[in-house]
Amino acid sequence: MRLIGVTSILVLIGALPAPADELPSRKPGLWEVEMSIGSRAAQTMRQCIDAATDRMMQSGAGPGATCSKRDVQRSGNSITIDSACTIGGKATTTHSVITGSFDSAYTMTVTPQGDSAPGGKTTITMAAKWLGPCAADQKPGDMIMANGVKTNVLDLQKGLPGIPPPR
Repeated sequence: MRLIGVTSILVLIGALPAPADELPSRKPGLWEVEMSIGSRAAQTMRQCIDAATDRMMQSGAGPGATCSKRDVQRSGNSITIDSACTIGGKATTTHSVITGSFDSAYTMTVTPQGDSAPGGKTTITMAAKWLGPCAADQKPGDMIMANGVKTNVLDLQKGLPGIPPPR
């Protein structure tokens, strides 16, 4: 369960291993994201985003990561991303496929391989759908995890070394 929680945060902070200007922005508001890692039970979380937090979440491959390769290919409503990164001194390659619309619903399948991949070669699948505007008590960057814990990725980012502050 801890692996899912840690991976969830890493994936949400930087799962889209491509520069933010190479990917469409998600529609601002409240997104529900159901994520499964391999054969583990899916976890559902909600994210309140605006343009700035979406750019920040798309801008890297996670804490302490440097990427030497980012190949982004588009075909219809599908985006394929192949990357090679070093995370915490360990090499990882990632193949990601995103289908759908960043305005309403999309699915992303991420297959990392290498020493820093969670559990070796594992497939991470995220299905996201736009629910509407964020609630009155939510601010951009808020995430409500499956267990009800609420955190803000901007606050979390301030506490993680190696992650640049949002622009």
